[in-house]
Amino acid sequence: MQERHVNRRKYFDEQVYTTEKYVIPFIADFIDVNKKSSALEIGCGEGGNLKPFLDKGWRCVGVDLSERKIENGLRFFENHPQKENLTLVSKNIYDVDSLGEPFDLIIMRDTIEHIPEQEKFLGEVKKFLKPRGKIFFGFPPWQNPFGGHQQICESKVLSKLPYFHLLSVPLYKGILKLFGEPDARIEALLEIKETGISIERFFNALRMNNYIVLKTKYFLFNPNYEIKFGIKPREQAKIISAIPYLRNFLTTALYCLVEME
Repeated sequence: MQERHVNRRKYFDEQVYTTEKYVIPFIADFIDVNKKSSALEIGCGEGGNLKPFLDKGWRCVGVDLSERKIENGLRFFENHPQKENLTLVSKNIYDVDSLGEPFDLIIMRDTIEHIPEQEKFLGEVKKFLKPRGKIFFGFPPWQNPFGGHQQICESKVLSKLPYFHLLSVPLYKGILKLFGEPDARIEALLEIKETGISIERFFNALRMNNYIVLKTKYFLFNPNYEIKFGIKPREQAKIISAIPYLRNFLTTALYCLVEME
């Protein structure tokens, strides 16, 4: 397991860095981030992805299942000059009916791959958007080398072993047990296996729910790798990103901005 998964402040700072340097420039053709607007982050953790927007005076709301992460986030923001514009809520998004006024932007970075029934979710999340509201997605396709999030394994071998999450459930679970992974972590990894999403299924879910795709970018090296590992982001070769199914195995992140019809 990497230090960033234990040191939540470090993870928070990594989120801030990547959102400032890569997410905001990605959405800037369609959203004026310097104009005071509103953002909702689903699966916000401690809210690091929201901080660059809060810094610009946006109304920001974050929702996450983990009470501990929300408590950490409130502590990280306690001295922020715009903290009155921030709300962090510990709740299942499916149990939330309203979060006040609808939002200009919904942020889902490293989140959609953890949500069950993504097709249903993409229909329900519309209630949180203003007309012409937009959603940013950034996620690792399931079949990519570390799409199973095995980097959270305690085993140093498994945390660096690519593609083994693609094995059958019994074999995958057996290897995790063999290398001494605790039951709680095995359960978490199996949940990720159950909800992991491919690029093709993602775009199909968007079509089913009548979203307009405004912009996409495929990465060979995830932008977040820069702050995590010192590896500069690199876009996927166009010839690879154009090939369905194959691209899932070689793309470590997909960025996508969509809008309601």
